[in-house]
Amino acid sequence: MVKKIIKKRSMKEKSTKPYKPLLWEQKMTVDEVMIDNQHKKLIGGINKMHEAAISGEELTKVRESLHFASEYVGEHFAYEQKYMEKIGFPGLAKHIKIHKDFIQFFNDFKSDLNKIVTSKEAIVSVPVANLLEKCRKFMANWLYHHMLREDQKYHHYAMQKGFIGKTKVSALKVLENKKGVKKIAKKDKVITSKKIDMAAIKKEIDAELDGGKIKKSGDEVLKQRAPIANAIKGLRDRQASSSKGSVFTGIDGFDELLLQGLPIGNSVIIAGGAGSGKTIFCLQTLINKANEGKRCLYMTLEENEEKLIQHMEGFGWNPRELIKKGKLKLMRMNPFDITRNVDALLAKQKGELLIDVDPVLLPRDYLKPDFLVIDSLTAIASAFTGKDDSYRIYIEQLFRFLEKTGSTSFLITETEQVPKIFSQTGVEEFLADGVVVLYSLKHGNIRENAIEILKLRGAAHQKRIVAMQITPKGVIVYPEQEVFSDID
Repeated sequence: MVKKIIKKRSMKEKSTKPYKPLLWEQKMTVDEVMIDNQHKKLIGGINKMHEAAISGEELTKVRESLHFASEYVGEHFAYEQKYMEKIGFPGLAKHIKIHKDFIQFFNDFKSDLNKIVTSKEAIVSVPVANLLEKCRKFMANWLYHHMLREDQKYHHYAMQKGFIGKTKVSALKVLENKKGVKKIAKKDKVITSKKIDMAAIKKEIDAELDGGKIKKSGDEVLKQRAPIANAIKGLRDRQASSSKGSVFTGIDGFDELLLQGLPIGNSVIIAGGAGSGKTIFCLQTLINKANEGKRCLYMTLEENEEKLIQHMEGFGWNPRELIKKGKLKLMRMNPFDITRNVDALLAKQKGELLIDVDPVLLPRDYLKPDFLVIDSLTAIASAFTGKDDSYRIYIEQLFRFLEKTGSTSFLITETEQVPKIFSQTGVEEFLADGVVVLYSLKHGNIRENAIEILKLRGAAHQKRIVAMQITPKGVIVYPEQEVFSDID
């Protein structure tokens, strides 16, 4: 059935008939919930690749496909191999060899993509689109030859050995006596085996993978799984560290770069050029934290509150509900108020003013927000044109003020698309605890986003520039995909 569907799809590509998506069928099952769900994800991934092949945005879709293949290798292969090992499937070694073929394709796929985007060709979209089509065909072929053939071999074995109650072999009957022993009768032969608890096997597999107990047998597939197992273990460590003073943004993929999280109370610069995703990144973080019950404040000099709300709603977020609950507040600052504050700060510094002055005025009901965004330091600096000394005094006072509030703060700065300094004067990045840089990179005739944690004081983090995308649901980061470009 699947073979026919794939053939129909090839015919479709030569005609104008709409694509008929691949569908999950009962004959594809191996009667193991986790593995079946992973196979369903594979079918969904293949369908998305076909949609991508006719929708444009080639590099975006290739990144998504590469991420999908990476997750499939990490989540599926190790679990499936452990399952076959637990039931004693005699064809395990051969099955692992077939998995290695997939991993080889995956590695070649990554290598081919890197060659394309680092080439000096002016037209990059065509080879990228060809790469996407190559991936789609490989995955569809994998579905037919592997899932419907090779996977069914261990499925039938599991049924014959009594691991699964149902059977596709009509001559096979499974009988169970009062002592919990299964008798598998085939014609005149009766084989007796102990009743096996599949739930216990699943729990054991999860424990081994979750705890990173991967055999050091040199097996390439299990090596591929190791980073995933460690990442799962890291989730537990991160949850523990969170209670000790670290937090996470909730942005898919980005938190994996953080390793141990952001120290609570840190001030982090979010730097990047126009269209690199700085505002979306910060708004998405606040939405995630507000949904966790944290008090989040967004202060802007550039957009009015209603426009920001509509911007968030465009991603399917729920800002109005969170605002109503008091968990999210949007506030537009007046640059003239800031300059008046600066005059007061200078007077205070000279001893002409006896009262303390704050560099920004927080709302009375949000004097100590858990998370704070200031958008942007670049706009603030514009109010100090020709007054560089005054701006430096203000910035120093601003960072002291943020430290005093105890808020975890994000300060947006506008830079070049590939910046060499990450703030208006270069002073801000030294005062900040962290610097996250968002890039909008050009490869031939296409452009893509990338992200890097340049600095994070007091916390371990991955030091790589990796792919990032702005999707209809917000920012997604692909921590396993380094971006190789002319970034000095």
